[in-house]
Amino acid sequence: MQDPVKEFNDYRAKMNEVILGKQNKVINRLFNLDTNTYAEGALSVKTKEMLGLVASMVLRCDDCIKYHLGKSYEQGITTEEMYEIFAVANIVGGTIVIPHTRRAAEYWEALQTADVS
Repeated sequence: MQDPVKEFNDYRAKMNEVILGKQNKVINRLFNLDTNTYAEGALSVKTKEMLGLVASMVLRCDDCIKYHLGKSYEQGITTEEMYEIFAVANIVGGTIVIPHTRRAAEYWEALQTADVS
């Protein structure tokens, strides 16, 4: 069985290459806008990743949750901070977010042991 972190990152990179390779102006601009939104600005990248993670959990997008978990890990977010992020997402989104919190916790644990370099 492949490492879930590597599997997610490999699939995401492969499919982004396919999508962006089609040179659709709107899609390419949307991807660029997304990238620039999470760049350092008045808010730190760390803060933006926390916001993105809460929004992704409330919207119940598992791929988005994994992506923001990985970026949060890269930003040095601690497990204690992560569980406070989970708490915010659950209070905002309600109990429907609990299954996504389970999967997020599982992926966060995988990030702790993965070679994400």
